[in-house]
Amino acid sequence: MSWQKKTAPILIIASLAFAYCLSFAEGGRTTSFAFVIGLSFGFVMKKSRFCFFCHFRDYIEDKNPNGVLSVILALAIGLIGYTVVMASWLPAPTPHSLPPDIHIGPVSEVLLFAGMIFGAGMVLSRSCVSAHLYHLSEGLAGSLFALIGAAVGLFLGFNAWNTLYSIRISESPIIWIPAYLGYAPALLLQLAVLGTAATLVWKFSVGHADGKFKSKSAAAFKELYDRFFSQSWSYYLGGAIIGILAFLIVIRTKPLGVTATIASWVRSFSGNYGLIPSRLNGLDGFAGCGSLPLNFWLNTDSLLLLGLISGSFAASFGEDGFKLRIPRLKRVVLNLIGGVFLGFGAMTALGCTIGTLLSGIQAGALSGWIFALGILISVWSGLKLKKRLTRGKPL
Repeated sequence: MSWQKKTAPILIIASLAFAYCLSFAEGGRTTSFAFVIGLSFGFVMKKSRFCFFCHFRDYIEDKNPNGVLSVILALAIGLIGYTVVMASWLPAPTPHSLPPDIHIGPVSEVLLFAGMIFGAGMVLSRSCVSAHLYHLSEGLAGSLFALIGAAVGLFLGFNAWNTLYSIRISESPIIWIPAYLGYAPALLLQLAVLGTAATLVWKFSVGHADGKFKSKSAAAFKELYDRFFSQSWSYYLGGAIIGILAFLIVIRTKPLGVTATIASWVRSFSGNYGLIPSRLNGLDGFAGCGSLPLNFWLNTDSLLLLGLISGSFAASFGEDGFKLRIPRLKRVVLNLIGGVFLGFGAMTALGCTIGTLLSGIQAGALSGWIFALGILISVWSGLKLKKRLTRGKPL
């Protein structure tokens, strides 16, 4: 057994021990819970290759529906779970009483544009922010440059925020679908949209079937161990678990979000040196990118991100998947530029594919659907343009 496979369970045990210790620190069980959710999220993302861009690309280029259907499954399960949780908080939803800390953002052409900018960043860097984080566990050094670019993009987004807010965002409506339709009709409507999308995706695919884990025989411990650590998981299994994790976390803390942590670090550092406006109009009234942690590490956002990275490394080690790969200069430049697009898009949309798209749609926020539309427009057109420019050669 290689050193990576030996390290994987040790890393999991050490991470759980760290989570236990966190329960006695500032924030108590809430921060510990956030770290465990992040650990699970990172592990599942890596094992099931849960990557929005990769899934969209596989469908657009190869008509392989499995990845996109797993995203739809995650959205549907999370949507049901969110509805149950929010109904217990606010039995009678109204437009003037939104659930606390939920990713429900203002809806305008700025949001659509932000989604398109973010989608362009996905095409250029070949991943979204969350996938770049777990790609680090595979030794893909190019993802580090994308994350550096994302920090630059977030910085630029902070400097552009007051202008965008005064011109358009301040007057944009914040539309929480259950507040206008009620929980049950909103849930049925959005499930119908997802069901229609799944039907169309399957209809226009080439009939790929994900046949992993169909065996019904009882497995020995070694086989179970290998399946857990050494083998890739089904897209659908990953999507189902991510959907469950997405609504479980809101029971104790804030919704899933990845870019918010990086944005908080950028905002804190830049603010200390006067590199961004001291006042960001209206920003702290929205959940998502831009919230400034009161403590650099002992907060749910940072610990969720730390857990995600730990979980992805454990999953990668279990597969012998870590292998340092240094990118070519062209790929470094594309990842840096793509990262800037990712960061700017995430800042102006108040989140990325995890915060605004996944958590937003699951919460019934129209902003999540608009952001998703912007991403899809940009990824589809970007992939088509790239194919025409490169004639199928990889960048």
